[in-house]
Amino acid sequence: MQDLNSNTPKAMEIGVYTFGDLGTDPLTGTRISPQQRLQEVISASKLADEAGLDIFGLGEHHRLDYTVSSPAVVLAAIASHTSRIKLTSATSVLSTLDPVRLFEDFATLDLLSNGRAEIITGRGAFVESFPLFGYDLSDYDALFDENIHLLLELNKKEILTWNGKYRSSLENAMISPRPIQKELPIWVGVGGTPESAIRAGKLGVGMALAILGGDPIRFKPLVDLYHQAGLEAGHSLEQLKVGVTGHTYLSKTSQQAKDEFFPYYSNYWAYVNRQRGMGSRMSRADFDYMASPETALFVGSPQQIIEKILHQHELYGHSRFIAQMDIGGLPYAQVAKGIEMLATEVAPVVRRETCR
Repeated sequence: MQDLNSNTPKAMEIGVYTFGDLGTDPLTGTRISPQQRLQEVISASKLADEAGLDIFGLGEHHRLDYTVSSPAVVLAAIASHTSRIKLTSATSVLSTLDPVRLFEDFATLDLLSNGRAEIITGRGAFVESFPLFGYDLSDYDALFDENIHLLLELNKKEILTWNGKYRSSLENAMISPRPIQKELPIWVGVGGTPESAIRAGKLGVGMALAILGGDPIRFKPLVDLYHQAGLEAGHSLEQLKVGVTGHTYLSKTSQQAKDEFFPYYSNYWAYVNRQRGMGSRMSRADFDYMASPETALFVGSPQQIIEKILHQHELYGHSRFIAQMDIGGLPYAQVAKGIEMLATEVAPVVRRETCR
């Protein structure tokens, strides 16, 4: 990818994100408190910042087994503990958020962080926010579509007149505060549907592609659709940035990584599937296949993770990779080790290779 203001190639950005989930450690049976979990999230952000990573993200959930319901609030706390790392939601569930409130929260974060705020929006994999905030689930997609268009207008204009179906009208409304950045960087999270990729392209926003497993080639059509839709809508290729997000675990060797991570990854999918009303549990054989060299799950030695990221870069040409490490009740010491390895052993090589 190219910098908009330069002909110099720009290296891939590398970062981490978290949902702040409260999984029980499958090896010890312990479950930490929400307060401790949030303190660990802040510690992880400080470590990522000091180690030289580029992005730190927080996802939004409204459940007792997650601690982050308001990414902007936690990111504001993180802003006071960090100095250079970009701070993003990952994602903000825009179908059930007031776009004005979302924009103003992140514009405030931008001021507090000296211009480091971003927003990744999405429709959300969980739907508990719909009854919580009084929305009809049958309007799932229509709400997002209206709200993303309004959010983009808010990003451009200090004073806005606007009419829509699901929100009260705005008449010469002052949108305050304004961010330090000319406009907040806005991305759309895409889980795998062509329609979402096409919409992100038409809007000319970044596409954050969630890749949790399988053959990476199966996501290439989504990237192609995104670029095609964006170019047809009149956006430049430089505007159409692709990011990849995914579950990640690093250790000294790939076998050690799989042995250490399997209990936690199996545990993670067990409680996520229960949340969705499913009773299935991951076997070790299934996990070993998911973590094999030819698949998209980022579990292995630093060299194997480098190879997976660079292979996907050949397919997608993406400019950003963000890893989710702290899942399944994984102890913070192992999360910290993973962040350090990502920053010191993976990121330098990936940046060098993608800057050519």
